[in-house]
Amino acid sequence: MEPGRTLLLFCGLLLSNVLPATEYVVPPGDVAGFFATLPKDATYVSFSAAAEYTCAEDIVLPGKQLLVIDGKGCTLKLGPKSNGFTMVVTDQKEAMRRTANRYTIRDFAMIQGGRKAIDLQATLNSTIVNCRMTGQSDVGIDLRFCLMARVQNVLVTNPTRKGIQVRCGDWPGANARNSQSNHTVLDQCRVYASATTTEAFTVLGSGGVHLVDCISEGAMADYDLFLSAGSATDLDAPATNPVVKSFSLSNFHVEHRLRKASIYVNMPVKCTVDLSNIYWNSPITVPVIEYVSGQLNVSNIGWWNPAFRIRTRSTRPHLNFDACHKALVIPDKPDGTGTKAGALELVVPAPTQGKLDLSFVRITRRAM
Repeated sequence: MEPGRTLLLFCGLLLSNVLPATEYVVPPGDVAGFFATLPKDATYVSFSAAAEYTCAEDIVLPGKQLLVIDGKGCTLKLGPKSNGFTMVVTDQKEAMRRTANRYTIRDFAMIQGGRKAIDLQATLNSTIVNCRMTGQSDVGIDLRFCLMARVQNVLVTNPTRKGIQVRCGDWPGANARNSQSNHTVLDQCRVYASATTTEAFTVLGSGGVHLVDCISEGAMADYDLFLSAGSATDLDAPATNPVVKSFSLSNFHVEHRLRKASIYVNMPVKCTVDLSNIYWNSPITVPVIEYVSGQLNVSNIGWWNPAFRIRTRSTRPHLNFDACHKALVIPDKPDGTGTKAGALELVVPAPTQGKLDLSFVRITRRAM
């Protein structure tokens, strides 16, 4: 056979075994049923058949190497029991297999109602981009064992409880060392709290997570950021998870008041927590930082109200302050009670007693 004909025959056989990438349009009448029977060749689904969709059930995502879900600017209204875009993970073995799956959910004008809008689990490198979530009763976006996920240009408005949550898996066999949402990034996201919101942003048991250029505002909430690597049964106990090594927050804007504290930090002693360029717009009568454990580095705080307080539950906190406003003052020694040192206060739950040891507290490059 001639060489040219051999090459053409080979290419023909190769192409005959390759399925084309296929786009599908979601019908407005049965969103959950459409995803339950999504053809195997689907790589892209579009909400382009109507300006408004409704779905009373969970929208269970199939396992796909990559599935793009394009809202096309539509509004998706969920029933009160719906978990939105979600999946079912039976155990950790299945979760490990599912990390080969990847999803992009983008361009929804609004996902309204439901328990959750998006409930991603056991994925690697998934993205949620350019969406608004409104009025979820549990959490706007819940990420469980979502490695290297990115949530970008997302608005969560009036969540009943939580805005955006990043955490470990909670199915059989999952624990805080084998199912973390490590190296997830929240970029240019805003949570607008309702009167019942508990946490705007929650990060639990995961390392290398970054919050960049985010905003927390609206009605009074419990916390702007709740950061903990404590045990699943006691997030308040000092964290001991040895595999959580870092967290960073930069360019964070807070424009409301809080019930408990603005930023809660409970990370392992060998974990670095970097908080940089934070602006608290409103007078906050509760602590701006509630510190339990971890190596906390606070930098580039350009404005500081002298009434702001940092509360520590540790008698020997590990705190570094660099390039912060001159009003952020922590003297070399605590006052006569042994529990206050300028902006820093020790609050140890009774009946334990203690006094501040400032051996590991540093202030450098303070603005004049």
